[in-house]
This record gives sequence, structure tokens and C-alpha cells, in this order.
Amino acid sequence: MNLPDAPVAKDGFFVTHFLTVADQARSREFYVGILGGTVVKPENPCYIKLANSWIILNSGGGPTPDKPEVLLETPRDLNTVSSFLNLRVADIWACYSQWKAKGAQFLTEPLDNHGHELRCYMRDPDGYLIEVGQYSQASIDHFKEYIAGVGGRTA
Repeated sequence: MNLPDAPVAKDGFFVTHFLTVADQARSREFYVGILGGTVVKPENPCYIKLANSWIILNSGGGPTPDKPEVLLETPRDLNTVSSFLNLRVADIWACYSQWKAKGAQFLTEPLDNHGHELRCYMRDPDGYLIEVGQYSQASIDHFKEYIAGVGGRTA
């Protein structure tokens, strides 16, 4: 692993998303080959830099001393979801076309979500849901107004 590229916090913390996968190589190919991620560590676990975020891919398994009653497994029911990746893109149609041509399986093409955004969903090789969305100009303007109204503070 190239340490400067690794998710090692010098200050504060990094946010990563851990996915339990059935086949690390197959999942690695999806996140690198389709979404353009960069492998930092290839396996056990696999670390991938994905744009300005991190994905960790590892096999499932039983309890460990630090999680004594927790089992890690891939999704059992693809239509029951409690969490998903959300990718905000600059050009949803370009991403949709490019990723579909590389083999991504989308549920629908990008659809308008009440004028707030265009969005569509795809699945990774283990069935994890990934939302791909592009904010409308009205939503971007709303963010700008909100930030200006609160002086750039967060709640």
C-alpha cells in the first residue's frame, strides 16, 4: 500500500464504506473497471480510492473479539435495503452511458425526481444498491441560498 494514498488520518478522520463481498476480485473489478477507482491494497481487505471517498471490500465472516455477536454477509434480499452508496455526479447521462457500456446493471435510466435532481440506481456484483444522482440547477441554487443565509455555518 502506498501510504500517502492510504486512508490514514493525520487529523480528524476519513469516512470509508465497508462492503462485505462474495468475491473480492470480482467486486474490485467493478469499482475499478466501471467506476474508475484506484486500488490501494488489492485484498484482505481490498482498499479502493473512489473519487474523493474510500471503499473497503472484504469477505464475510463470523464474530470477532471486537464485534462478538456480529456476522458479516452479503445482502440476503436485494429488494430490502437499509443502506446504499450515493454517487453525486456532474453529468449523469455521461456516467450512465459510460458505466452501462462497461457492464453496469442499472434498474432504470436516469429519471427526474420532482425537478430536484436526475437519478438512477445500479447494483454492484453482490447486489448492493448504488444511487447515481445529479442535482438540478434549482437545487444547487437552493444550497447556495441556504449557505448564504446561515453564513456558511452548519447545524
